[in-house]
Amino acid sequence: MGLGLDLPPFIGQLVSFLILLGVLSHFGYRPVRRIMEERSARIRVSVERAEQARLEHERARTQAQQELADARLEAHTILVDAGAARDRLLEEARSEARQEAAEIVEDARARTLEERQAMVEELRRQFAEAAILAAESVVRETLDVERHRKLIDAVLDERLPLEEDQPRP
Repeated sequence: MGLGLDLPPFIGQLVSFLILLGVLSHFGYRPVRRIMEERSARIRVSVERAEQARLEHERARTQAQQELADARLEAHTILVDAGAARDRLLEEARSEARQEAAEIVEDARARTLEERQAMVEELRRQFAEAAILAAESVVRETLDVERHRKLIDAVLDERLPLEEDQPRP
């Protein structure tokens, strides 16, 4: 032939190649293909697991963000409630303090009035005694003390009314 091919060795090599191809396809290709399919299946399972893990991670991250947002909202609510409670307690304390101060002032006024009345009574008694002593020294005789005291009290009641009877400015 003109191509430089020698036909009998070429046919021998072609038959050898076909036999080798048959043996390899029967004994080598099937096991290799089975191994490749198993590997492919393992890769597919690994990819599916990775996707499931990614989805699970995404779901967990979303849930964590939601819980964090809920916790922040709850913390804010607690702070607002605490502020309102603080304001309410302060107002109650102020109200109680005002009430106690008013009671103290009223008690002081009542005590002052009682002391004033006691002082007026004492002053009247001393004045009556002084008037009786003066009258005794003028008349130079002993007078009925009780009768004169009643007379002086009656005059004082007419002439010197107590200030509690008068309106306060």
